[in-house]
Amino acid sequence: MNPEELPQGVRQNEVRQKLLADARTKTWKGDINAHYTLAVIYSSGQGVAQDYVEAARWYRKAAEGDHCQAQYDLAVCFEKGQGVAQDYREAARWYRKAAEQNFAEAQYMLGRCYDRGQGVAKNAAEAAKWYRKAAEQGHAKAQYMVGFCYAAGQGVAKDAAQAAAWYRKSAEQGNAEAQYNFGAMCLNGEGGPKNEEEAVKWWRRAAAQSVAEAQFNLGVCYDRGQGVEQDEAQAAKWYRKAAYRNLAEAQFNLGRCYEKGQGVAQDYVEAAKWYREAAEQNLANAQYMLGRCYDAGHGVKRDSVEAVQWYRRAAERDYAKAQYMLGVCHTMGQGVEKDDMEAAAWYRKAAEQGNAEAQYNYGMTCLSGVGVPRSETEAAKWWRRAGEQDFAEAQFNLGVCYDKGQGVPQDHAEAAKWYQRAAEGDHCKAQYDLGVCYEKG
Repeated sequence: MNPEELPQGVRQNEVRQKLLADARTKTWKGDINAHYTLAVIYSSGQGVAQDYVEAARWYRKAAEGDHCQAQYDLAVCFEKGQGVAQDYREAARWYRKAAEQNFAEAQYMLGRCYDRGQGVAKNAAEAAKWYRKAAEQGHAKAQYMVGFCYAAGQGVAKDAAQAAAWYRKSAEQGNAEAQYNFGAMCLNGEGGPKNEEEAVKWWRRAAAQSVAEAQFNLGVCYDRGQGVEQDEAQAAKWYRKAAYRNLAEAQFNLGRCYEKGQGVAQDYVEAAKWYREAAEQNLANAQYMLGRCYDAGHGVKRDSVEAVQWYRRAAERDYAKAQYMLGVCHTMGQGVEKDDMEAAAWYRKAAEQGNAEAQYNYGMTCLSGVGVPRSETEAAKWWRRAGEQDFAEAQFNLGVCYDKGQGVPQDHAEAAKWYQRAAEGDHCKAQYDLGVCYEKG
């Protein structure tokens, strides 16, 4: 029977056995390429039982003969503890030997060693140097890392134009992280002109490689009509892809789509489900929205106690809306014991973050002296802050303060100004009092 007539598996085995025999013969003559071939055979288990210890032994023989690929592979063995005891210092030493022979992958790995302080002292400048050597040989991951170094000013002077140039080189080779980062630079006009269409183009490429952040950003672009025509259905599609990859922000946005019926049929149950997914990843705005779902009975059974628990989790992460709602719950005794001091404390936290409703409510607690010492001055101060955010009820109250000289010097002109602002916000009592001001002059 001719060799060509043998079954393919038999022919392949004969080839492997011949390769093994040939490699063994050449090793006796000190042929470093044969040493390396034998290492690969033992490492892959081609024609022999897989044996990482034997593979490492032959990698070392080839590496000691300055075979750069063997030096690199031996370094990998030491890094992984494959066939040898794990030893990061030895790994770095062999990466260096291969790197000094201009082996791009070893240069990249040596850069990573310096980046992480793995087997060598951490040194950002050395990391950037070795990344650049590999990058200049067209190594895509190294090009990405050089871009990152320039973007962060890590081991090199910060330079947005250089960062963009290196990210682009890597992105053009298909590196998904580079595609994502270059897209972000295009959107923000960093290192070059702002270009939303270009951002979308690169995020689409990264999204096709399942980069969740790129999928999310595409969703945002379709949501806002940034670089593409606004399309709520497309936005929801991309949010969903990122949400299934467990990106909390995308889960939140998909929940919002279902709540509002944007790009999908309105479905409170689905909204609550996605808010919960994000909330369980400690995304504060999702925790707040899940609390609102329990408060209103949207998509879940109404449960004030459960609502308070989610408000509290968000509030403890300094989410102002949740702090305000926790204040309301303590004021009303809704899901918790009524506690005016606790309510005032949460109103104040939210107020200090600029939440207008909390500023108004905290002003009311200051005026009444419920939960805090009574202070007309403090009340007027917080109503002013809310009023400056066009909160009509606070504007009206501040008008009253100026009218009566309550917490502020009496000033009818100032009173009229605040009544005017509240009246423009359709506050009917302010409209009446403004009329009185005009009547009396």
